[in-house]
Amino acid sequence: MLLVVGLGNPGASYARNRHNIGFMAADEIVRRHSFSPFRSKFQGELSEGKIGLKKVLVFKPQTYMNESGRAVKELVSFYKISPQDIFVIHDELDLAPGKIRIKHGGGHAGHNGLRSLHAHVGPDYARLRLGIGHPGDKNQVSNYVLKDFGKADQEWLMPLVDAVADNIDYVLANKDADFTTRVAQIMRPERGSKTKKDIG
Repeated sequence: MLLVVGLGNPGASYARNRHNIGFMAADEIVRRHSFSPFRSKFQGELSEGKIGLKKVLVFKPQTYMNESGRAVKELVSFYKISPQDIFVIHDELDLAPGKIRIKHGGGHAGHNGLRSLHAHVGPDYARLRLGIGHPGDKNQVSNYVLKDFGKADQEWLMPLVDAVADNIDYVLANKDADFTTRVAQIMRPERGSKTKKDIG
């Protein structure tokens, strides 16, 4: 059994925030792959389905970003899911808008959701980092991530979320290079092979 965790904050007022791109991707994965409707469980919203032959859970913690690990810990303890079978989708300030990177293990780089996950389940999970850009001033980061995506972001936001949902099977199979290549072709087809370097 594999677990996909989208990070974000609960409630309509946060729904379109930059910090909630993980929730957006989780919602689209559930929709695209005809998973069960989300239901409230383990201090979050949980959906179940299959991608290929693999049973997959998609989870959105409802504990707010900085307590995400508490909800995930409850779920993984119940299902006995190892950290190596957890894939976390989250916003990434240090990547340009629309860029992606996949990372296995390592530090949390100051991301509050990842910091909480580290504290409750350890660092050995995979994370799919979706670039939202940086405001340029670290003192503005909190306001930046808690604001809605702007009009200019719409050019890349939904194409990226769609591409992640359509190709998530490659991530779950640890075929990271195939995933980044396919997303690159969708996001910037005119740039061809150069895009893989940019987002990988």
